Amino acid sequence: MKLVVAIIQPHRIENVRQALTDIGLNGLTVTEVRGYGRQKGHTEIYRGAEYTISFMPKLKIEVALSDDRVDDAISTITKSARTGKIGDGKIFVLDLLGVQRVRTGETGDDAL
Repeated sequence: MKLVVAIIQPHRIENVRQALTDIGLNGLTVTEVRGYGRQKGHTEIYRGAEYTISFMPKLKIEVALSDDRVDDAISTITKSARTGKIGDGKIFVLDLLGVQRVRTGETGDDAL
């Protein structure tokens, strides 16, 4: 089992959610996060004053899935989140040692 963690731009979330649903992945967790990578933030002018935004608003998507679905999930997230501009995000894949469904007690792939 794997945990796919994707950091994406907030305005792309509905595209990503719909695309993952279309390939049969129904469960995901979304968290509002802030951070920066190569884009290193930007400056804005508000009421005549210039200020720097160091941490950009992003969304973190977490999807737990079986090993055979990882490549599908990565390609789907990549296609649906891509704008072609800096700051589109990153995808991380982590080993998931175990999972248990609280309601039924199922474990492993059955709990996904």
